[in-house]
Amino acid sequence: MKTIIVAGAGGFIGGHLTKALNTMGHNVRAVDIKPLNKWYQVHDGVENMVLDLRIKENCFQAANGCNEIFNLAADMGGMGFIETHKAACMLSVLINTHMLMAAKECGIDRFFYASSACVYNGEKQTDPNNPGLKESDAYPALAEDGYGWEKLFSERMCRHFTEDFGLLTRVARFHNVFGPFGTYDGGREKAPAAICRKVIEGKMLGKKDIVIWGDGHQTRSFMYIDDCIKGVLDIMYSTITEPINLGSSEMVSINQLVDYVEAIASYTLERKYDLNAPKGVRGRNSENTLIKQYLGWEPSIPLKDGLRKTYDWIHEEMIKSKGTNSKKVVFNEA
Repeated sequence: MKTIIVAGAGGFIGGHLTKALNTMGHNVRAVDIKPLNKWYQVHDGVENMVLDLRIKENCFQAANGCNEIFNLAADMGGMGFIETHKAACMLSVLINTHMLMAAKECGIDRFFYASSACVYNGEKQTDPNNPGLKESDAYPALAEDGYGWEKLFSERMCRHFTEDFGLLTRVARFHNVFGPFGTYDGGREKAPAAICRKVIEGKMLGKKDIVIWGDGHQTRSFMYIDDCIKGVLDIMYSTITEPINLGSSEMVSINQLVDYVEAIASYTLERKYDLNAPKGVRGRNSENTLIKQYLGWEPSIPLKDGLRKTYDWIHEEMIKSKGTNSKKVVFNEA
């Protein structure tokens, strides 16, 4: 049994990771900047700390007496957030820098950093028929402005703390993670949750149309949260020393994603395309050769299966927030 920090534990992925580590029997120190009542998940038997990890002293307070750190803390969201809050995203560099400094001084055994597919060269993502981004495609560097550059710089920080100080670091580049207990409204949500919310709202209120950002032909892959947590743990305790993709290779267009959610809801909406909305790159997919070589595994939960679970959870949350007069949406079994 170890004492393990989850930085960003009040967020979507952090809440699921905290649960997994707690279930495994570890002492978990869950840390987040948000007030505790704003955390997506709070678990019994966990030490919860509300700290701003951009401040160096707070990082040292959190790391003291711990064995390992999973750093998922960052100011981020979907394209609607990161394209309009570039400075805020860049300031997350303080979190990883100070956490690495604390890890070095406090004798931390292992350090995991959650990076992003936004580090990849934008010129390799101009075609919706993306063949998959290999780890080497991060260089020559042309990352997503703001958020992507912060992630790429922080990857290098991890590398140099390993080279210069012997701190064992692991870096995973997340590709679009989704699932229950995450953001589905308010501006920070990502495409699967946003589309689920819009379709549910349409069915509840009898709306006839849905607004899609971009032309709907842009492509992505989406990894269900259970695959993400397995990948994080496997990578942390592996011999992998380089940044590695952690994402599904099941690429779909945004139009296809809407098709899937409409099928789950048994409700079809007329599509209206907002070509001026934030939409990111044209095509992004995870090339998983390296993770299969190292781990003999890749994220494999089908998108449709994950969407059903996500849709159901968001539906229940919307029922709670808007009253219980709406009928329960029954899934299509087709």
